Parts: sequence; structure tokens; C-alpha cells
Amino acid sequence: MAKINHVEELIFQKKENEKLVAELSIANKELAFQKEEKGKRAAELGIANIELAFQDDEKGKRAAELGIANKELVFQDDEKGKRAAELSIANKELIFQNEEKEKRAVELGIANKELIFQNEEKGKRAAELTIANKELAFQNDEKEKRAAELGIANKELAFQNDEKEKRAAELTIANTELAFQNDEKEKRAAELGIANKELAFQNNEKEKRAAELDIANKELAFQNDEKEKRAAELGIANKELAFQNDEKEKRAAELIIANKELAFQNNEKEKRAEELIIANKELLAFTYISGHDLQEPLRKIQTFVTIILENENKNLSDDGKYNFQRMQLAAGRMQQLIDDLLAFSRISTTELKFEKTELNTIIEEVKTELKETIQEKHATIEATELGSVNIIAFQFRQLMYNLISNALKFSSPGIPSHIIIKSRIVKGSELNNEKLSPEKNYCHITVKDNGIGFEPHFSERIFEVFQKLHGKEVYAGTGIGLAIVKKIVENHNGIIIATSESKKGATFDIYIPAD
Repeated sequence: MAKINHVEELIFQKKENEKLVAELSIANKELAFQKEEKGKRAAELGIANIELAFQDDEKGKRAAELGIANKELVFQDDEKGKRAAELSIANKELIFQNEEKEKRAVELGIANKELIFQNEEKGKRAAELTIANKELAFQNDEKEKRAAELGIANKELAFQNDEKEKRAAELTIANTELAFQNDEKEKRAAELGIANKELAFQNNEKEKRAAELDIANKELAFQNDEKEKRAAELGIANKELAFQNDEKEKRAAELIIANKELAFQNNEKEKRAEELIIANKELLAFTYISGHDLQEPLRKIQTFVTIILENENKNLSDDGKYNFQRMQLAAGRMQQLIDDLLAFSRISTTELKFEKTELNTIIEEVKTELKETIQEKHATIEATELGSVNIIAFQFRQLMYNLISNALKFSSPGIPSHIIIKSRIVKGSELNNEKLSPEKNYCHITVKDNGIGFEPHFSERIFEVFQKLHGKEVYAGTGIGLAIVKKIVENHNGIIIATSESKKGATFDIYIPAD
């Protein structure tokens, strides 16, 4: 009864181990998925930064256009001042004219009123432009506040300060030019005083002046049209700036959402890490049980069976001898299964220590250990100039041992086994495999044999725990050897690919980072 309970416990522990292996596989896949999501988020943040830089350039262009518009307004104001001075001089000239001249003066007075009206309109336009400039300044202040909240526009503020200093310098130059123009105006006034006497005798000249005034009126009308166009352009610029502010706010909202998602993913990772720690502790407990509680009674069974076969061989019937021999073989298979499970659990829990190691050295050690089997199979193993690679030495020795011993075990009957082992450095971009980084260099290790092979649709299944393509009567084994190989390759951040056809041998391609 105790033996039955013990066997049931073993079966239960085996099932629990399979569940743990499946859970660890799922956890690894989830971690890989989260890494990919992180990469996508980082790419989205990079795109957002590029868009913000583009918007900053657009703002600089708009500011330059506003500067040009302000210069044009200053130029137009200067022109208005000149025209007003000319009208004042014309009024003084009209006082000294005869009655015909008074009629002309009346006509000129009407023209003056129209000019005054136009000047008032100009003043209104200037006031509107001033209000528009104030609104733009207010919008710029709002933009600067937005930029300050996001912590992005520090460089913009520095640039704007430089621009302000340049504007101040330009205003200083403009003031100097205005002083010079005032001096010129005074000189013009003196010259006009002299010209007033001459104008009394120059009716023909007055008519020319009147014609010039008509031309001036047309020019003022043209300038008013230009101002309206500028005002329309400023309106469009304001709309564009408002649109850019809306886009910035949307980007800020998207960044906030992305940050929340990253925080959520980090929390999920921490939970997964805690679950993996618990799973590793349970695996360590299972390893302890396998290493002590399971092996001790198994050793006793093997010892007692050996003693009975040696000491009581004469007293046993042929059936009894056969049954004891079967018991001995079953205990041996159980011992092998426990050893393989312990090896698999140690690969999952052992600390990973990478070091530069010669692959030829590892192959020679494995060949020495399998010397008798190699001689029995008349096997030839070709492995030269494999070079060195950064690996976990003891794990990689286990990997090569499992692959070579598999190749020897599944050799074709009557045909000497021929195993070829090669390695070379390749660029990830040449491999066209989504699991490998195009920027990295990889050590490509190939293990090829001329054995019985397997059907292509089994190329993934053979790496699963307890998966066997043949019965124990044909080929002995536990179905864990290639699962250990795959786990070791994953510990090296690599991949393994199996290709084969029935009765045409098998090839195992291993890709691990070369650096």
C-alpha cells in the first residue's frame, strides 16, 4: 500500500512539474511580447518628438513673417508722414492764390478731407493691426505656458530671447533713422518756405502737384488693399497657430496615456517576476525531493534486486528471473528520468555565467565521454576550427553531449554514423528571422548527421518535454534531452531550428549572439 501511495505521489509531482513548465513557457512568451510593446512605445515617442520639432520650425517661420509685416507697417507710416507734410505745404501755398486759386483751394480742401478720412481709416487699420499683434503676443504667451508645462520649449524660449534682443537692436537703429528723417524734414520745411514765393508764380506747377496728389491717392488706395491682404494673412496665421496648439494638446494627452500604459506594463512585469520567483522556489523544492526522497528508495530497489539476482539466482524460476530483470530495467529507466528532470530544473534555476570558450575543447570532452559508443557505431565526428564564443560553458557542454548522443542513438542500422559540426559568424540581417535582431552578429552552429531522421512536421514537437517519436522498446530515452537543448539555447538568448526528412538524417541550426 505504501508503494502504491509513493507511485501516486510521483505521478502527481510529474503532473505538477508539467504544469510548471507550461506556466514558465507562457510567462516567457508574455515577457517577449511586453518587450516588443516597449519598443513600439519608444518608436511612438520618437515620432512625437520629431513632430514637435517640426511645429517649432513652423512657429519660427510664422514669427519671421510677422516681423516682415511689422517692417512694412513702419514703412507705410513713414510714407503717410511724408504725404501729410506735403499736404500741409500745399495748404499754405493756396492762401496766396487769387480767386481762381481759391477755387482750386476748395477742391484741394475737399481732397484734404478725403485724405484725412483715409488717414483716419489708416489709423483704424493700424489700431486693428495693433490689437492683432497684442492677440498674437497673448497667444505666444499661452504657447510658452503650454511649452513650459510639457518641459519641451526651453530651447524655444532661449531662441525667442535672442530674437527679442535682435528686435531691440533693430528698434534702436529705427529710432536713429527717425531722428535723421526729422532733421531732413526740417530742412525740407526751410526749402518749402523759399518755394512758397516761387509757387505764387507757378500755376502750371500747381496743376502738376494736383496730378501728383491724384497719383498719391491711388497709391494710398493700393496700400490699403495691401494692408487688408496682410490682415487676412495674419488671420490665417492665427488659425494655423490655434490648430498647432490643439495638436500639441492632443500629443500631450497621448503621451500621458502612453506613460500610464508603460506604468501598467511595469506593474504587470513585477507581478510576473514575483510569479517566476515563486515558480523557481517550487522547482528547487521539486529538485530536492527528486534528489533525495525519490532516489533513495529507488537505489534500495536496485540494490535489493541485484542482491537477489546474485545470491538467489539458483533458487529462482525462469519467470522469477525474468520479472526481476524487468524490475531492474524499469528502475534504471526511472533513475535516468530523475537524472534528466534534475538536469532540466538545474538549467532553469542555475546562475548564468558567460565566458569566452573554445568550442573545439567542448567537442573533444564530449567525444572522450562517448568514446565507447562512438567506437561501437563506427562513428566519425568532423569538427575543426570552430572558434570561440561567449557561452555558459557547462550548459553548452550538456547541449553538445545531448545532440551528439542523439545522433549516435538514432543512426541508421548498418551504416557508420557521420556527424559534421560547423560554426561561422553571420549578420542578423542576412538570416531573415523575426526572432533575431538585424543589427547583431550571431554565431551559427550546425550539427548534421546521417541517421534515420524524422518527418518535417515533428520539427517543433521534438523540443517539448517528454515527447518521443519512438517507443522505449525501439530506442531508450526519457524524451527530455532535446527540451534541455532548447532551454540552454534560450538561456543564451538564441534560437534552435531542426530540419529533417525520414531516413535522410537531421540538421540542427543554432543561432546565439556572437558578442
